[in-house]
Amino acid sequence: MSELPSSAPVVVIGGGVMGASAAYHLALRGVRDVVLLESQRFFGQGATGKCAGGIRYQFSTAINVRLSQLSLPMLARFEAETGQAIDLRYPGYMLLATTEGNVAEFRRNVALQHSLGVPTEWLSGDDVRRRVPQLAADDVLAATYHAGDGLADPNGVVAGYISAGRRLGVRAFTDAPVTGIEVAPAAGGGGRVVAVQTPLGRVTTEMVVNAAGPWAGVVGQMAGVALPITAVRRQMLTTSALPELAADFPFVIDFARSLYFHREGDGVLTGMSNPGQAPGFDESVDEAWELTHLEAAVARLPLLARAGRRAHWAGLYEVTPDAHPIIGRVPELDGFVVVSGFSGHGFMHGPIAGLLVSE
Repeated sequence: MSELPSSAPVVVIGGGVMGASAAYHLALRGVRDVVLLESQRFFGQGATGKCAGGIRYQFSTAINVRLSQLSLPMLARFEAETGQAIDLRYPGYMLLATTEGNVAEFRRNVALQHSLGVPTEWLSGDDVRRRVPQLAADDVLAATYHAGDGLADPNGVVAGYISAGRRLGVRAFTDAPVTGIEVAPAAGGGGRVVAVQTPLGRVTTEMVVNAAGPWAGVVGQMAGVALPITAVRRQMLTTSALPELAADFPFVIDFARSLYFHREGDGVLTGMSNPGQAPGFDESVDEAWELTHLEAAVARLPLLARAGRRAHWAGLYEVTPDAHPIIGRVPELDGFVVVSGFSGHGFMHGPIAGLLVSE
């Protein structure tokens, strides 16, 4: 590993998809010697490396739809741009509506998506039962489906941005947690960033990008900035082989239950959000909730009863009050930029978020 420089034009905190994308796009725009700091042993092993890898256009707000319209095409050309394969595939997302409230919300969402140019399909309950007969779907009233939604490999995306960034001059370091951010008075009032402290040394800088994901609030506190970003545990698991599962099985979301599953290798990856999960940084697996999740998953996809558990893990969402990201400069602190708070959508929006930061 090269030695940490004593100064840099920009220091990016966080080596997941946000930080890697921001560093790469800054270098692509001619900002040389960007320093990227990751606290863990490997890049992308935090929230990015523990996500489900989904990418979609189906959202309920124009902001998220537009972010997807910019970000997902960047993933489509990712290998050609960086040289890194990311296992991009398009099984489509199918969102199931099981209540009249779901149906009304889905109709509004589809109208919004159509108005923005996303050709989401409206499916009846019978359409769902015909298209995906392996689901137990007697209670499904309707669904939405978009064939351009799919999956990509989070670790591949991070690795691609890190490698391509390094070729352009990015200085990327692991095992480099930020322990402090130094602030001085600004000429026009308020404060300004002057340096970042790490166990590897001190880096003077005029610009810090806070891409620390679930830990962005903690990094903000180091600079005296309060950010409304909360860490919340989410967990998932993968199963052993299920050869009976259809090759074209979509990424299914049982909306009312916050339950989802998709093909992962020769098995299934499945997760379900716990509505009672307390905020915090605990990344241990809640075995009791896993049993609740599995009961719901088997009820929706009975094939799962034949599978064994291959692996399970927990990661963290970075949640804001309105479930939308914070992207941009902090007015009260010159040189402090935030790109965090994506509330479960960060991986798919990482490419465009990094580009927006660079701009």
